[in-house]
Amino acid sequence: MGTDGSGGRRAGRKEWARHWQPAQLPGLDLLRAHYVRHTFPRHTHEGYVIAAVTGGIEEIGLPAGTLRAGPGSVVLINPEVAHTARAGVPEGWAYATLYPSRELIAEVAAEVAGLRGTPGFTADMVCDADASRMITEVHGAAEAGNALAADTLLRGVVARMLARHAGPLPARTVRRAGAADAERARSVLEERMARPPSLEQLAAELGTSPFALLRAFRDRYGMPPHTWLTDARVRRARLLLEAGTAPAEAAVTVGFTDQPHLNRHFTRIVGVPPGAYRRERAAG
Repeated sequence: MGTDGSGGRRAGRKEWARHWQPAQLPGLDLLRAHYVRHTFPRHTHEGYVIAAVTGGIEEIGLPAGTLRAGPGSVVLINPEVAHTARAGVPEGWAYATLYPSRELIAEVAAEVAGLRGTPGFTADMVCDADASRMITEVHGAAEAGNALAADTLLRGVVARMLARHAGPLPARTVRRAGAADAERARSVLEERMARPPSLEQLAAELGTSPFALLRAFRDRYGMPPHTWLTDARVRRARLLLEAGTAPAEAAVTVGFTDQPHLNRHFTRIVGVPPGAYRRERAAG
């Protein structure tokens, strides 16, 4: 069982979560949790998501529609794909998730025959009870401190998913008109994260209209600029927390008004509070 944001053990219908990074498994984050009321807003990941639902039902909102994933299913999400998640039944859902980096996926993909180019999953969800079991076993081995078993199981399940459900990562299709403006807008928001311009100011700087920029940004990144900025702030806060920065300082650095604002957005997107996230990194 995982720990909640207070570090205490939880069971039954209550929510609990553990989000951590095994020190002996570089390029991998792990999340094991049971959520009931928690909902993940639209967000993205720099790396991949391979999640085994072990109880209840998870509803995942993806560009192609909403999936309902139950026990025995494995959810596969490529980098930078905007998605949401919430409980699909009153009792919520439990799952074990692997977040392998692009580098780790590429390393395993190089050993998978016939897979060329940057790998990407071609299925959003598959029914594979054996793969689901392997994912939970990765967690169990990592939590037991058995890095040899965890790494072996990890590479085995990643190779299985790539061999059966992957191909060259599909290029994102975007409207040609405005795509460059969207990418320039993203760069501006990254550079001025702590004090971003308004949509009107940003559009004026780029020589376009607010509505045209909003439409182009949504086409390119799957969410409006303000939602993307919140997600980007949380990503940067994660890096700061991993480096040992205190949550209050990280909040101001990335542009949140104060630590409570960081706590709220960080917990919604990552699944655990920033203090718990930082403690797990320090412990690792």
